[in-house]
Amino acid sequence: MPVPFLDLKAQYASIKREIDPAIQAVVDSCAFASGPFVEKFEKAFAEYCGAKHCIGVGNGTSALELILRAYGIGRGDEVITVANSFFASAEAISLANATPILVDCNEDDALIDTTKIEQAITKKTKAIIPVHLYGQCADMDTVIAIAKKHSLIVIEDACQAHGSLYKGKKAGLPAETLAKAGSMAHAGAFSFYPGKNLGAYGEGGAVTTNDEAIAKKIRMLRDHGMPEKYKHAIVGKNERMDGIQGAVLSVKLPHLDAWNNARRKNAALYRELLTDNPNVKLFTAHADRSSNYHLFVMRVKNRDVVQEKLKQQGISTGIHYPIPIHLQEAYAGIWKKGDFPVAENMAGEILSLPMFPELTEEQIRDVCAVL
Repeated sequence: MPVPFLDLKAQYASIKREIDPAIQAVVDSCAFASGPFVEKFEKAFAEYCGAKHCIGVGNGTSALELILRAYGIGRGDEVITVANSFFASAEAISLANATPILVDCNEDDALIDTTKIEQAITKKTKAIIPVHLYGQCADMDTVIAIAKKHSLIVIEDACQAHGSLYKGKKAGLPAETLAKAGSMAHAGAFSFYPGKNLGAYGEGGAVTTNDEAIAKKIRMLRDHGMPEKYKHAIVGKNERMDGIQGAVLSVKLPHLDAWNNARRKNAALYRELLTDNPNVKLFTAHADRSSNYHLFVMRVKNRDVVQEKLKQQGISTGIHYPIPIHLQEAYAGIWKKGDFPVAENMAGEILSLPMFPELTEEQIRDVCAVL
């Protein structure tokens, strides 16, 4: 049977009765840029993540960039991140006029290799951006310990990790409490690109933080540096969230946990059916973390052949991501092939299987049978 990689129409159909009047309310009020609908979502998402502040912005890339700028990180500074993420993880560092410093990833989980971080730290290092890739949180205990040792800022790239959980110590809570992505570091960056677990109907992003001063500065940076209308205290950008996106996200947020749990159920079935397949390598699902399974990614040696044969059977797949950051043309001359071997080898083998809450057991079994 044909199996789509993602089915946004199915999700819309399930919440149409909520979504349509929410969008109409924005149109009726003409609160199109920022405004009450965005503020409502900001309050709800901050509470959901366990953070004091949420600032809605234009997209996830801008969320990362504005965090860096708010902390005064820029020209002459270095920021460490991982080589196998989406390009925006490094791009945001460059957009802030700082220098991205890459480290390799782990073979077992595709997350940042924390054993490589300290050797990448120099006198110019100001921050670390661990990426919660595919929806599984990075090893935040180790990242935070390294950052404290070297007095560095930690920024969670949680753009794929809405509602992902991490078992770590959180201020005021017992050690066994599960912390949510976006609540564990100095600040967190989220993307609400339509295909994300919590997706807007267009572009959108957010910053979460417990630092009131940083939240205040990001609110200014997203709105031309204005603390109040027509008074520009700093040079900012136009990165306000649209009112329609705030309204859509407010409708979707109460459904997020159920959608994430459906993805986890789907992932568990994939794992059950694929564990004994000798040609497939699955990434480790850490017992002390709970991924939101934004993506279900496996490794297979003859990836391109497998992808094409799945396509011939009507099964859509994806590759996240086929070219590591250090081999992208935009950074030509900075790094070379072989600098991050794990990321490079992984890029030739990874394949993302269909994953969305409405995916049926029959569809998953069909994907695994064809595979």
